[in-house]
Amino acid sequence: MRLVVLGLSLSSSWGNGHATTFRALLSAFAARGHEVLFLERDVPWYAAHRDLPDPDFCRLAYYESVANLEKWRDEIAQADAVMVGSYVPEGVAVGAYVQEHARGLTCFYDIDTPVTLARLERGDCDYLSPNLIPGYDIYFSFAGGPTLDRLEDEYGAQRARALYCSVDTARYAPKDVPARWDLTYLGTYSDDRQPTLERLLIEPARARPDLAFAVAGSQYPEEIDWPDNVERIEHLPPADHAAFYSASRFTLNVTRADMIAAGWSPSVRLFEAGACGTPIISDRWDGIETILRPRREIILAASGEEVIAALDAPAAPLAAAARRAVLAHHSAEHRAAEFEADLEAAMSRQDGERTPRIANGRALA
Repeated sequence: MRLVVLGLSLSSSWGNGHATTFRALLSAFAARGHEVLFLERDVPWYAAHRDLPDPDFCRLAYYESVANLEKWRDEIAQADAVMVGSYVPEGVAVGAYVQEHARGLTCFYDIDTPVTLARLERGDCDYLSPNLIPGYDIYFSFAGGPTLDRLEDEYGAQRARALYCSVDTARYAPKDVPARWDLTYLGTYSDDRQPTLERLLIEPARARPDLAFAVAGSQYPEEIDWPDNVERIEHLPPADHAAFYSASRFTLNVTRADMIAAGWSPSVRLFEAGACGTPIISDRWDGIETILRPRREIILAASGEEVIAALDAPAAPLAAAARRAVLAHHSAEHRAAEFEADLEAAMSRQDGERTPRIANGRALA
């Protein structure tokens, strides 16, 4: 099938987790025989940090404004499916344009579902509006569980389907590198994640100056008081992730507050680290046991003391079990097959059964 995706970024992983998610999913989807066009808004902060300017699994093109999408109108109209991602600049206008001109399926891929729903409630979501949701044939969500019912029951989504992130197992695998750190964290700075990072990494680092720690990610405020045994890495490109995890005795997963509240919202870091055979320590949230089994495939911790206890315990069985689980259920190939099946199921409906698309309060042809 022909798929057009309008997402936040494919070319640059700088300061966002969307690029790696799209890269894993779309490369595996293309490998199943499908044709993909990715349309990315040309913005200076990603243009200056492009680490995949020429992907080999899809066409990548840039547009400068919503009006500039007219250049791609025929591609959008003729595609079997068109998918708009969360956090796309002027996403409401982009979604309305897609719903007006696409003749095939229209989908929304929410890589930030709990954050999106919180912003919709506050009325400050600039990439999705409530009246656009029923106009999408499928609402793909990074959050599963009760969130899917909420999307259908409260917001009128025609079909809400979980489409978790995944890992490219060709790129994320154990590397033969020396162990360098005892505990690491990989993630962009976030106000609501920082207290957990303080509790589960910075406090253990202060308590155990004999251990080595690292935090990789951009946008951390200069005023943060990092202990001397915490190495800071401003930006770690995806090509270096596997070596980073492989050099870590343990790695930490920290979840945003909105995603903890929603539950069933796994981070791509879980799957990347697991595929690299790195033991994972994580905060707790509902549904995590459906992704990785506590104490057998992942360690859940609420305090620095629990983190230190984990660091002092054997890790090899945990790492091996997590890698098996990720390869079996969360590879990009597995996720692309799920994505394809959901698209094909929606395409099998009769045209007359499709709900009229709504954008900006009016029915669209």
